Amino acid sequence: MTTLATERLLLRPLMAEDSDRIEELAGDYEVAKSTLNIPHPYPKGAAIQFIESMLNAEKNNTIIMFAIIEKESQLLIGLINLNLSAPYRRGELAYWIGKAYWGIGYGTEAAQALLTYGFHHLQLNKIFAASFTANPGSWRVMEKIGLKYEGTLKQHVARFGQFHDLAYYGLLKEEFETV
Repeated sequence: MTTLATERLLLRPLMAEDSDRIEELAGDYEVAKSTLNIPHPYPKGAAIQFIESMLNAEKNNTIIMFAIIEKESQLLIGLINLNLSAPYRRGELAYWIGKAYWGIGYGTEAAQALLTYGFHHLQLNKIFAASFTANPGSWRVMEKIGLKYEGTLKQHVARFGQFHDLAYYGLLKEEFETV
């Protein structure tokens, strides 16, 4: 099991013991509304099922997921992953951070570590990510780690009864190597 370390964070594999903390942080409406998949309200006990499904997906090489741990407190503060498409050597970066940890660079720090891991260790050719255009915190993370804006898909998804535009960002391995 791989663990990645940054200046302030550890990115480690998910564990069943993370379920209560995931429910606590992901249960915040502000966190849920910034994602496509976090339910709200977050059902009690759903995080353990989520963790089991992610561990199975990892065994099938369709995802690599990490718990984001703040080194100082040793607390889980979010999750980050790459959804893998092996035939295309491509990974879709996705992440969420608990609201109490927004605005201090943790998302950028974790995303940079996973970008490096994806290109160097997983040998991906491309890493891309999408964000609601109304979520500048997320697409700014993408820009800070070097992903380039590729376009916006208008009203591409619906969330909580409203349609949303998605901004897509991407980076090729050859572009990453020259940065």
